[in-house]
Amino acid sequence: MIKTISLFDVPMHPLTMKETVDEIESRMDNGDFTQHVVVNVAKIVIMQNDPMLRESVANCDIINIDGAGVVIGARFLGFDIPERVAGIDLFMHLLTMASRKKMSVYLLGAKQEIIEKTVLVLSDKYPELKIAGYHNGYFWENEESVITDIKKSGAQLLFVAITSPKKENFINQWKDALGVKFVMGVGGTFDVVSGKVKRAPVWMQKGGLEWLYRVIQEPRRMWKRYLVTNSNFVWMLLKARVKQIFKS
Repeated sequence: MIKTISLFDVPMHPLTMKETVDEIESRMDNGDFTQHVVVNVAKIVIMQNDPMLRESVANCDIINIDGAGVVIGARFLGFDIPERVAGIDLFMHLLTMASRKKMSVYLLGAKQEIIEKTVLVLSDKYPELKIAGYHNGYFWENEESVITDIKKSGAQLLFVAITSPKKENFINQWKDALGVKFVMGVGGTFDVVSGKVKRAPVWMQKGGLEWLYRVIQEPRRMWKRYLVTNSNFVWMLLKARVKQIFKS
């Protein structure tokens, strides 16, 4: 049984990267379906007023903590969080596992040129990886046909690179029809893999400043998101800490 904590009524599992990969591999070996999600500051803030997203996250079998803000905030409130499990890093670890165990994957999301470049990059990086199929993220008028294509592909792992909350709700709605054993939302991962967007230097990743690097790269799209959600999250943390103090 995975240890579960609740932060602002959002369940999450304080696992290390290795523990996460081992748990996913074990579940797949046992034939268990796994619905996976990562939570970050923005997602937690949005879930406070988005019951559909909250349900989609709560229904997941593994809920990893991504984002330095959540790690720091949870520790501030007394939770024991071993480390951050970044979605893009987990994605790479799972591709390594899939290559080793001859498991096939399906890639869904991003623009057509991005998904095509992602397939080429991953095929070069993981020559043993079987990519059973792929499709861009602009399919909402033909949603059921894409679901059929995923199922027919025979893929065992599905990675969905669509923005939140669309990807979480999409996965939760269609999980029983996908025919896969593991499904995970990977956000903007394909943009990074394809080279469209650069990932922050390692020192910024380790220092919890990856969000700042994203703002620098895409200021118009990112500044408001981080300003608003981060400010709300800090306020939520302060109120929660005050309640803890008065209860003690």
